[in-house]
Amino acid sequence: MLNFRSPDFLADHIQHTLAFYEPRCLDASGGFFHFYKDDGTVYDRRTRHLVSSTRFVFNHAMAYRRFGNPANLAAVRHGLAFLQRGHAQPGGGYAWQIDWHQQRPTVQDSTCHCYGLAFVLLAHAHALMAGMEEAYAGVVHTWDLMEAHFWEPRHQLYADEATADWRVSPYRGQNANMHACEAMMAAYEATQESRFLERALTLAESVTGRQAALADGLVWEHYREDWSIDWDYNRGDKTNIFRPWGFQTGHLTEWAKLLLQLERHLAAADRQADWIVPRARHFFDTAMFRGWDADHGGLVYGFGPDGTVCDGDKYFWVQAESFAAAALLAVRTGEAGYWDWYDSIWAYSWEHFVDHKHGAWYRILSPRNEKLGDEKSPAGKTDYHTMGACYDVLRVLDAPLP
Repeated sequence: MLNFRSPDFLADHIQHTLAFYEPRCLDASGGFFHFYKDDGTVYDRRTRHLVSSTRFVFNHAMAYRRFGNPANLAAVRHGLAFLQRGHAQPGGGYAWQIDWHQQRPTVQDSTCHCYGLAFVLLAHAHALMAGMEEAYAGVVHTWDLMEAHFWEPRHQLYADEATADWRVSPYRGQNANMHACEAMMAAYEATQESRFLERALTLAESVTGRQAALADGLVWEHYREDWSIDWDYNRGDKTNIFRPWGFQTGHLTEWAKLLLQLERHLAAADRQADWIVPRARHFFDTAMFRGWDADHGGLVYGFGPDGTVCDGDKYFWVQAESFAAAALLAVRTGEAGYWDWYDSIWAYSWEHFVDHKHGAWYRILSPRNEKLGDEKSPAGKTDYHTMGACYDVLRVLDAPLP
């Protein structure tokens, strides 16, 4: 029987997943290819999405730090160069999507998303931690962009999107702020500058405290310009993968993970936040209660305000973030029940999501765990969540939380 808690298992799984993308992911003309069939065939060689462009940098930076292969550091440099060559825009922002052809970009979507900038910040922070000192300038530049164009001091949160000339839309969302919190912690690790830790803490308090209080103690996704809840945004529309309706099972567990990581940073700075562990437990426990499919296994995508499932599909990233949160909670609390959840989520994922032949994880399954297509990794995926979750567990096993 597999030991999903074994560091050797986790490291081997990361390398098995990396092997699906390497070396086919690297485009010698610039950046990485973003669209893969189940067998690794690249089915779109030109479309480049900011989320994949940045997540590939994260993937290679983490791999270099863990395994020491110089080819991964070279890929980090290659990826950061493409952010400037392909995505960077005259106004200082980064295009959401481009058509890369004849070694030049044509902008397909010039929208400036705070979500995208959070990943630009994350990419530069991890490049810096991988030893690329020049990436520090990118950390500062991205912080400045987010501060100048999206930060709302009154609400202590970031706005969500703007046009290329920085006209901010009225939509507000928690997702950009969640990933901004993640990126701020990475920037703090990379630089040890307190402003990044302070902002991560502020974002966590605002989203998981004040905003969650508006939704019976859970994190709702969508808000109006004044940060009042918009209960109807994208109701009945499953096409926008970055802004789904309903309470997101995976975002509740992802926040649980991020909160415990934040606690670790605060403890290292001799600071306490007694609310963190109870809140992380509440998010995770609720996600398991509402989201676990007792009939077919796995965690569903979302549930409505009444607690009933609104999207029963199974997404790869929901399982990955949830097993990472389970491990962190198990180590932090010492309660075996969280390890039981960890093992259950992994066993389900190992059976249904992991492609043992070609590598990496399938992206989406039906409620009955049937494949819904042969596109394993379209733009945005890159298995950042799956490998990242393994690294998160490895880290807590190497150095337990306080």
